[in-house]
Amino acid sequence: MTLYIDADACPVKAEAERVASRLRVAMVLVSNGGIRPSPNPLVSSVYVGAGLDEADRWIADQAGPGDVVVTSDIPLAARVIEGGGAVVKPDGTELNSRNIGQVLATRDLMADLRAADPFRQGSGKSFSKSDRSRFLDQLDRILRRVHVAAGTDQSGAIG
Repeated sequence: MTLYIDADACPVKAEAERVASRLRVAMVLVSNGGIRPSPNPLVSSVYVGAGLDEADRWIADQAGPGDVVVTSDIPLAARVIEGGGAVVKPDGTELNSRNIGQVLATRDLMADLRAADPFRQGSGKSFSKSDRSRFLDQLDRILRRVHVAAGTDQSGAIG
């Protein structure tokens, strides 16, 4: 089990590291650069090229059954879910095979609405303390659920 973080704009890297450390899960921060490496031995950093969606492509190629990905990128989430991985957004929303189709459709609809009205202003809400709290709770639940499905190694660490 590995926890992959789509790290370039992720507001919950520190929280994810806290949960991963407590549960002894390997965590990989994937970014185009500019992310400070963690001294935590469970956390590694992967720096990909500066091209569009390079981090997403790398994560999708690596993540599989038993892995968990933290991302706000809906197409990446769909690829991870299709490959058998679990996904949680930074606000604590779990994306899975039951809801990813609707989430993709909504994303596409909103993109079409923005394209039709270039003066339309986004109404994205700001990231709140309750989002952060919900993320911590949901990440813990997902990692524990995936852990139960995958089992533990001899040391008792998750993974």
